[in-house]
Amino acid sequence: MNTPPDPLDPLLDRWSKMPEPPQRLSVEVWQRIATAEGTPPRAAGWWMMIEAWFARPPFAVMFIASCALLGLFLAELRVNHAQRERSEQLARSYLQLIDPLMTAQNEERRS
Repeated sequence: MNTPPDPLDPLLDRWSKMPEPPQRLSVEVWQRIATAEGTPPRAAGWWMMIEAWFARPPFAVMFIASCALLGLFLAELRVNHAQRERSEQLARSYLQLIDPLMTAQNEERRS
């Protein structure tokens, strides 16, 4: 029983007869890799360096997470300060309610 010829056989035969790559190919490839991974040139300026940092996904994610955490922290500080002021105000009004002399002393200080 003969199997029919595979249509990929002529293509694979042609692929095995590829010419040899130039000798400088590996040198050029490594130079391109070094250029891509290297730091941006000084002439590009600090803006290009910042852009290169933000082009890296781990750094961009870390920056966004840091900004979100900083925003939450500042919001918590603001709410904490407002609650502290409100508690002090409630304590003062409670003291004035239970101690009428305190109200008289405050009125004497104002005059």
